Amino acid sequence: MGVLHVGTRGQRGPGEVVVQVRGGSEAFLAWSEEPLAKGTQVLVVESRGARAVDVVAFPDPEDPLDALDRL
Repeated sequence: MGVLHVGTRGQRGPGEVVVQVRGGSEAFLAWSEEPLAKGTQVLVVESRGARAVDVVAFPDPEDPLDALDRL
């Protein structure tokens, strides 16, 4: 998992994701099928080789449907 520091533009171009790796953090080019905004929490789903990855938006850990359980 990581956070986008530069938003992606879908097929038009990559963004940049910062991922926790080996006790530190590293930046990678981030490609996605659809545009994702800066600050989006993402899941790395594939490596494209040296310093480039495919990402998808990772859902917020708080599921909005959980609020229905409290009613």
